[in-house]
This record gives sequence, C-alpha cells and structure tokens, in this order.
Amino acid sequence: MSSALPSRAAIVATAQEAIARGSGSFSAASKLFDRRTRERAWLLYAWCRACDDLADGQDHGFEGGEADARAGLARIRLLTEAALAGQWVGDPAFDALRIVAAEARLPHRYIWDVVEGFALDAAEWGPRHEADLYRYCYHVAGAVGCLMAVIMGVAPEDEATLDRACDLGIAFQLANIARDIEADDRMGRCYLPDDWLTEMDIPPGQHMKPPFRPRLVVLAGRLTQGAADYAESARLGTPALGFRSAWAVLAAAGIYGDIAKKVAARGEHAWDHRVKTSAFEKLGWIVRAKWQALRRKDLYPAAPRDPELWSRPR
Repeated sequence: MSSALPSRAAIVATAQEAIARGSGSFSAASKLFDRRTRERAWLLYAWCRACDDLADGQDHGFEGGEADARAGLARIRLLTEAALAGQWVGDPAFDALRIVAAEARLPHRYIWDVVEGFALDAAEWGPRHEADLYRYCYHVAGAVGCLMAVIMGVAPEDEATLDRACDLGIAFQLANIARDIEADDRMGRCYLPDDWLTEMDIPPGQHMKPPFRPRLVVLAGRLTQGAADYAESARLGTPALGFRSAWAVLAAAGIYGDIAKKVAARGEHAWDHRVKTSAFEKLGWIVRAKWQALRRKDLYPAAPRDPELWSRPR
C-alpha cells in the first residue's frame, strides 16, 4: 500500500525551515508579507536553495567535486522540468516549485533563467568583463526578483516593475559578492571581472594576497556602490506593490544595504570575519521600512529608470 503524499502544509513547513537555516535576512523580511505571499516566497526559496547546493556539488554542505556539480545540474534540469509540468517530483524543494509555479502562474522563462545561473556556477565560470558580472547577477538573483514580483501580484506584462524587481536582486547579489570575496576564493571562485583585476594590476588568483588588499578594497567599493545604486532603483518600484509587499521589499533592501555598507566601511579588514547584520539591526530596518512603505508614493515618486544601469534581457 503506497504512503500518502506530503500535504501542501508539510512542504510549506519544510520550505520555512530551509529559509530559516539559509538566510536570516530573507527570513526576517518574508514575515512581513501576507500569509499567502509569505508561503509562496518560502516555496520559491526552498527550490533556489536546493538548486544552489546541487550546482555546487555539495551534499548538506559537504564539498563534492566537478562530477558531482555536473550531475547536480542535470538533476536540477530534470526535476525542474518535471515540476513545471505539474508532476509529483518526490523531492520537497522541487515539489515546492511545482506548487508555487502553478499557484502564482510564474513565467517559466524566469525559472529557466535562474537555472542558467546555476549552470554558470557548476561550470566554475568567472566574468571577463563588467557586463558579464551583471549578466551573472541577473541569472542568480535578478530573475529571482522577477519571480518574487509575480508572487507579490505584479503582472508578468508589467515590464517596468519587473525591471525594478530585477534591480533589487542584482543589488543583493552585488552585496553578497563583495562580502564573500574571501569565501569564494577558498572555493576557487572569483566574481571580480578580469578587466577590473587587470586595471588594478592584480595577477590572476592573487587578489586575496596581502599586498593587493588596498587594490581589492577599491574593487569591493565598486560592488558596494553598485549594490546601493541598484537598490535605490528598486525602491522606486515599491509604489506598484501592496503595502505589506512594499514593507518586506524595503526591509530587505535596508538589511542588505547594511551588509554592503559594512563591507565598504571595514576596508582591508572586510574579509577577516563574515559581515552580518544583527537581530537588532534587522528589527530596526523592519520598523523603518514600515514608515517608508506607508509613505512610498511620496518618497519614491515615478521616475524613468537610470539608463546607465545594466538592463535585463527581454
């Protein structure tokens, strides 16, 4: 006799556990959504988290290898395709995608754009030019921002608001890259464009060496300034959102903005210890973001998106 399939509530509970373990910042901000949006955000996060581990060739945090990463990417593609076809997958993270994709009618193209980001990581890819960096940020975070916007009720045809949502994802990823330069280096990865390293006369693979720390600080500053610019662009999209969604977005922007600011403020010591925001700092942003959300139409009036910012593919 076959066992009963897990209920939606059980899969949501598993997804909630995943976000609580994986990201304190996103977990805190997600609690500001209404219940339906919050649960769907958790379901999407669970899929992203599982795919990230598979693309890294990891098993519950333990290092794998190149063969594991290739196999992981193949599994991502196979199970994602099944989930989007509405099939019961039998893996909580991919069944989470099956549920949220159907409920929110997520555009599949953004889901496959995210998968391409995992493919870049599985291939141990690195950017040659600045445009490559932004293309990577789009695939691993900007496209997730587009999916989150749809979950929050933005119409898939509302390209202007999706652009702002993409900007927020890019801002988050730039902050992550700046914070994790040393951690990525230990994994044999570097997301600093080759052009930037050449400009600063930093030999390949040597950017974490002490003699190059002052030059690395300059490049980290570009990342953190970029994070601030894209986050500010994203805030201008919040009047298109409902109050609680805008509150969550503005809180997340503030929390991640603090991460970027701390990296910039620490200078050469930014990578001695992993930059984090405290529970008190998160609470502070939750309070401030509520006020910002209430006044979002005054604080963030309609304005054209800065043409100097990188634009997502259409």
